[in-house]
Amino acid sequence: MDIRGRFIIDPDGILQAKEVLAPMVGRIVDELIRQIKAFQHVAKTGEVTPSGWLPGKKTLKPGPDLAKKVLGGLEAR
Repeated sequence: MDIRGRFIIDPDGILQAKEVLAPMVGRIVDELIRQIKAFQHVAKTGEVTPSGWLPGKKTLKPGPDLAKKVLGGLEAR
């Protein structure tokens, strides 16, 4: 069976993301571009982008406060 995939590799040659799909499922080029922009933003600013982030939208500051907030949300489930 044929498969297709995409890989996002940063300027240092480090694999940052990968996706492999069977041929019967399509891909969305806009999502690939969004992810590349998110990786570029993170590399430039050190901020963290939340799910569905788009350029110009709110980002998160990594650190203990963010970890507590995320972990606290997981404990509530």
